[in-house]
Amino acid sequence: MGVLFSELLVPGWAQEGEMIGLDEVTGAYGSDIAFSLPCHNADPELFFSEKQGEVDVAKGLCTACPVRAQCLEAALSRQEPCGVWGGELFEEGQVIARKRTVGRPRLVSDAA
Repeated sequence: MGVLFSELLVPGWAQEGEMIGLDEVTGAYGSDIAFSLPCHNADPELFFSEKQGEVDVAKGLCTACPVRAQCLEAALSRQEPCGVWGGELFEEGQVIARKRTVGRPRLVSDAA
């Protein structure tokens, strides 16, 4: 079972006092809700994978999460540098649609 840190407040990610820690989202780690969340019962590497298929699985685990909205709000407040938070993929503190693959962009689009 993977367990996230109860507080993830790294200086510089957001303005001090405006960051929302994980304990404020999940509650006390002894509570029933904290250990019933999908991110606490799945492989933590899934939420930080470089493979789009695994990222999609992680996003899917978030769909039925009872604290999804709070998790996303907290991740935005902390400007998370990477990973899936609240069902959204973060890179460099911003929500992105999908990870960019390795290599050069195509010269001709798939639609042409």
